[in-house]
Amino acid sequence: MAPVLGEPMIGRQVERLRRARRIDPLVVATSTDASDDPLAAYCESLGLTVFRGSLDDVLGRFRAALALEPDAKAVVRLTADCPLTDPELIDQVIAHHHEAGADYTSNTLGTRTYPHGLDVEVIRPAVLIEAAERASDPYEREHVTPYIYRRPETYRLAGVSRRESLASLRWTVDLPDDLAFVRDVYARLYPSNPKFDSEAIAALAVNTAKAPA
Repeated sequence: MAPVLGEPMIGRQVERLRRARRIDPLVVATSTDASDDPLAAYCESLGLTVFRGSLDDVLGRFRAALALEPDAKAVVRLTADCPLTDPELIDQVIAHHHEAGADYTSNTLGTRTYPHGLDVEVIRPAVLIEAAERASDPYEREHVTPYIYRRPETYRLAGVSRRESLASLRWTVDLPDDLAFVRDVYARLYPSNPKFDSEAIAALAVNTAKAPA
């Protein structure tokens, strides 16, 4: 809910996610904890479907949210601390998932090549349900997908990577410096082009790094 150019950070992320052509509908899966009440109310004000479930059992929360869309062809997992998310990359990972006939597809399998904060995971619904029924490790319950990608002998995994690695870049928001970076990106890029892309962010990050102190 931290402000980024006058709007809560989650609102900026939703704005970008709505440009992904292959996501329909967009569901916010948050917890029933009272601390998430403002988040749920704000997301509902954006016209989003909000599902509220367990605070700690996030895999169970995703499984329950999936019941809202029983005909879904895939579940796309995107974490809410990534306001520089890339809608074109999301569409690319979803397309590759279907083309590969995969159970699980992401752009983080093996060696990371995308910036931290552009992570995309796509899961076949039946596999997510199976994971929710079988996973007992608390880590696998909290982080949703490890039960699947830890078992390549059981599930068909697919990955998307880029030729030139940008893995050293950090675009997620976990720390105050991360938020300061995101605010700077929006202040510099959004006014002239609200649909600024990852290449523009990367160019800005490189130029900022090279700027004299």
